[in-house]
Amino acid sequence: MFPKRIMKKKTFIIHTAIYMDTDVAAAEQGIDETVLGIYVTKVEGAEAMDLPADTGVVLEGAVVLKDLGSVSLAFAMLLGLIYALNLRYPLKFRYTFEVLQKLFLELDANKLSHKAQALKTKLFSEL
Repeated sequence: MFPKRIMKKKTFIIHTAIYMDTDVAAAEQGIDETVLGIYVTKVEGAEAMDLPADTGVVLEGAVVLKDLGSVSLAFAMLLGLIYALNLRYPLKFRYTFEVLQKLFLELDANKLSHKAQALKTKLFSEL
């Protein structure tokens, strides 16, 4: 997982946040406190369906990808970074990410934990 010094420093393990472009301080603080997450910046006064001003991925308090355009692309990039950099999943979300990676994306699908294997059996027995 992440080093203990980072875990104590960071408030949010997995965090998805929407910030207004005028509230830069809140956005920077939220990003600094995030170990793994996605952020979205919207223009103040924008409608819910309007495109964001910025969408990006945060790893250990640093913006590693920005200007991605959509949350779905940011999520795909986050999963790709976790896989490519061989990061361990945060413990609270270990099985969620494992199922996404191994069942839905079929990456290392032959190595499943017992919980993920049980879910796979239930999902595919219904077909």
